[in-house]
Amino acid sequence: MTDPMLKVERLNAWYGRAQVLFDLALEVRPGEVVALMGRNGAGKSTTMKAVMGLLERRRGAIHFMGHDIAALPSFRIARLGMGFVPENRRIFTDLTVLENLEIGRQPPRSGIPEWTVDRLFRLFPNLAGMPGRRGGQMSGGEQQMLTVARTLMGNPCLVLLDEPSEGVAPVIVEQMAAMILELKEAGVSILLSEQNLHFAELVSDRAYVLEKGQLRFEGSMEALAASQDVRKAYLEV
Repeated sequence: MTDPMLKVERLNAWYGRAQVLFDLALEVRPGEVVALMGRNGAGKSTTMKAVMGLLERRRGAIHFMGHDIAALPSFRIARLGMGFVPENRRIFTDLTVLENLEIGRQPPRSGIPEWTVDRLFRLFPNLAGMPGRRGGQMSGGEQQMLTVARTLMGNPCLVLLDEPSEGVAPVIVEQMAAMILELKEAGVSILLSEQNLHFAELVSDRAYVLEKGQLRFEGSMEALAASQDVRKAYLEV
């Protein structure tokens, strides 16, 4: 077994006085795609924000690439090689595609494939056709692609990808699935927050299922797809 790239133990988190995560444990190994699944409000996005250091109140053990990151601010976690693609995209709408990409640039990392603008344009042909377009003039799906591409300009070892299929056209969803598989082939690990079971099945090796901030299932993607009880209790609307 390969040592985990990311290992989370007893993770608790709060919004103000309200506790929203309860003793979560998960791990992601090198070159692995892991799905974090559950209905709206289950705690998926909160888990990612807690791991990335974006929550003021969090407690637990978080180790990334051999580093204890539980008390680190988000910018230091990013410098270690963790990238975060938020659900709400947060591109710079007044900047062009190329300018957005340049903002995400970090130096190459040893043992990690370097992402250049040319390589990203091959991965995202839609962006290649609009390098001078401003972010505010792009569709939701194009903005989603730009957010992923900007994150990859940081040459991350691990990408936290929050709801990539949410609110985008089916053709963009297909491109997102192909992109995730290509990232995996390139050796990038991914923790994927997702509600769409079909999408998760296409790209993921393992899954964790959350409900009200607590872990309800962990196992292979095949085991989750085969468990009607788990799907009915925690995934189906």
